[in-house]
Amino acid sequence: MEYKTIDDNEIHEECGVFGVFNVKNASELTYYALHAMQHRGQEGCGIVTTDGTRLYGHRGVGMVKEIFHEQELRYCKGDFAIGHVRYSTAGGSGPNNVQPFMFNHSTGDFGLCHNGNIVNSKQIREKLEMNGSIFQSTSDTEILAHLIKKDVTKSRIEAIKEALNTLKGGFAFIVITKDKLYAMRDKNGLRPLSIGKMQDGYVISSETCAFDVIGAEFIRDVEPGEIVTFTKDGMSSTFYAKDRVNNICAMEYIYFSRPDSDICGVNVHASRKEAGRVLAQEAPVDADIVLGVPDSSLSAAVGYAEESGIPYEMGLIKNKYMGRTFIEPSQELRDKGVRMKLSPVRSIVKGKRIILIDDSIVRGTTSKKIVKMLRDMGALEVHMRIASPPMISPCFYGVDTNTYEELISAYNDVEKVREIIGCDSLAFLSHEGLKKATGISDMCMACFTGHYPTELFDSIKDANKESKF
Repeated sequence: MEYKTIDDNEIHEECGVFGVFNVKNASELTYYALHAMQHRGQEGCGIVTTDGTRLYGHRGVGMVKEIFHEQELRYCKGDFAIGHVRYSTAGGSGPNNVQPFMFNHSTGDFGLCHNGNIVNSKQIREKLEMNGSIFQSTSDTEILAHLIKKDVTKSRIEAIKEALNTLKGGFAFIVITKDKLYAMRDKNGLRPLSIGKMQDGYVISSETCAFDVIGAEFIRDVEPGEIVTFTKDGMSSTFYAKDRVNNICAMEYIYFSRPDSDICGVNVHASRKEAGRVLAQEAPVDADIVLGVPDSSLSAAVGYAEESGIPYEMGLIKNKYMGRTFIEPSQELRDKGVRMKLSPVRSIVKGKRIILIDDSIVRGTTSKKIVKMLRDMGALEVHMRIASPPMISPCFYGVDTNTYEELISAYNDVEKVREIIGCDSLAFLSHEGLKKATGISDMCMACFTGHYPTELFDSIKDANKESKF
């Protein structure tokens, strides 16, 4: 697995997937949908289409607008398509790991894309290689293709069912063939996947915000443990697992998804705003203004301000053009605290007692820098309020917090974290407060509780030291 650098205090989710079945200009629709989900991965992207006779594909390392132009979209012909935006976790980065993957096989060519992480990938991969499989990438996504094709005597749907029952973890897959599309979700419902209607066809997406961009109508979510098949005869469903639960990842609401997306029937902006309200009830403090850390914390900041009656201000401005920095600042400029990503507004924060709302604290390095910036701009007090519980455990289902060493709250209580960050007070949303804000009682909260919904295999356990907490 690939881990974040020490300087990167942001959380990242592995990717976003999108599919189109029987809609004209499928590649163009996929292009715009991937744009809408660019926040889920900026490292690489790709599109695979079919015109009913063959598959066409293009992929590359970079943002959607960098990889796809008119020429590439024209090449990707047909009314069926799948697309992918990637941030690497399992398998690491590199052009060979950019999805969707394309496979040529005697039983029929197909394309495949994946969101999530397979926790028993190492064991499955070793077994497949011992039986003669040759992998073209280091991504855990490719494992599904080898599992599907290992027994050519089975029908494709039975092969997919058997393959999915072999996998452990959180995942959403979309598979494209010359005449079908398959959408499937892990039996614990950890990763989101939704179905929409458009013209005479269908679209499938990690987030519903993509439907709004292209003018599709949301129909329903793919259920945990479900395989939805799209053919010329319409949409059909089957389940590959008996023990199914809906443990959607809590971080979809806290950080990953766009505010205008609905995840499992819950609007992301509304849940974040409610989290801010609950946080104000649980951890009030006397102050002059409420600030949110752009972008995913702004909804919670508004909720906190409304509940507390303390004015909300835009006291932190984000540089929207950071994206990729090709020229790194010198060490001297770094040491002077160049404000490349966030800049406080001096006239708003000077002389004020500030409540600073953030969605989460990972390492704490970014929080420490923001607190210092606000004090340098003349803030009298900085009180941090976090719209999620302390992250005390790694995630192995597609979020890139893979070790205890990355998590400041794994080794420190709240008071110690406050001292390290340098704020005047610090409080986190409670577990019950998070459930109240989303209205969901059975989310996956493993990163906050240490209780995982699946078995963790030795290869993962051995890579992580036990928490000292």
